[in-house]
Amino acid sequence: MCFYNQKKFSCGDWSWTNFAHRCNYEYRTGETCGMRLVNETFNEKGKCRLCDKIETKKRRRDAELDRLTRWKREGGTLVASMERCENLIMELETEIIQLKREKQDKQRALS
Repeated sequence: MCFYNQKKFSCGDWSWTNFAHRCNYEYRTGETCGMRLVNETFNEKGKCRLCDKIETKKRRRDAELDRLTRWKREGGTLVASMERCENLIMELETEIIQLKREKQDKQRALS
């Protein structure tokens, strides 16, 4: 039951930060007992790493969707580029779903 500081993000996620102090149960010098307790919580204004990645992928997907609709609206003749753009959009969708699942798994593991 050693004490660590905690960082809480605006999205509700949190992470451990630096070691605060050792408990009385660990008698070996320089070792911790392995159980973490919160010493102090610091609120962070930003979002967690996973939320930042999800937002970045969503912005890129939206930009590609806008580009694809513009090409279709203008009657684009670059069919290969349009297909490549559609494939990129599908890849971004799967990456977004995977990141969301990773975030849910992390929250579920802590519950």
